[in-house]
Amino acid sequence: MPKPSTIELLPPEIKAELIQWLNDPRITQQEATERANSLLAIAGAPERVTKSSVNRYAVQMKEVGARMRQSREIAKMYVEQFGAEPQGETGMMINGGLMQVAFELMMKVQDEDIDDPEVCSATVDKLNRLALTMQRLEQSASINVKRAAEIKKQALDDLSAKVDQASGTGAAMTADDFKRIIRESYGV
Repeated sequence: MPKPSTIELLPPEIKAELIQWLNDPRITQQEATERANSLLAIAGAPERVTKSSVNRYAVQMKEVGARMRQSREIAKMYVEQFGAEPQGETGMMINGGLMQVAFELMMKVQDEDIDDPEVCSATVDKLNRLALTMQRLEQSASINVKRAAEIKKQALDDLSAKVDQASGTGAAMTADDFKRIIRESYGV
């Protein structure tokens, strides 16, 4: 197992400050490094961060941000493709992100040295957990699509009931009546 990075070992409050500084375009990585080291010195912590470790962490943060943006785009594509309501977009975004992580883990497992019995056992365990995770993700995706369809059906049923109620008075329904019902139902 790889050794945790210097940044991961920082006290949580100093790490939070460092993340905030790295997200601020007015602060350079050098300044963020110096500020973090000053806080570490004030806290009496023996460790210090280097510009290289801060740079590696910043690159990692950018990669995570890019993955999150990609997951949002995937979720948006799912929403457009399946017609899910916006409430389901978050679930689909999370599902897409988890599927991407599971795929990346699967790619890493392929690089394992399975000749070593301990590594082989750990790899089998990882594969079992990965298979279970994928099964749960598929169930979650199905539930999200089903929920979106139920919401859409309920909205159509509600609209239909209002149209039936309005046309049940015996008078012919005009386009303006229909527009009013849509406005009242959807707030448009």
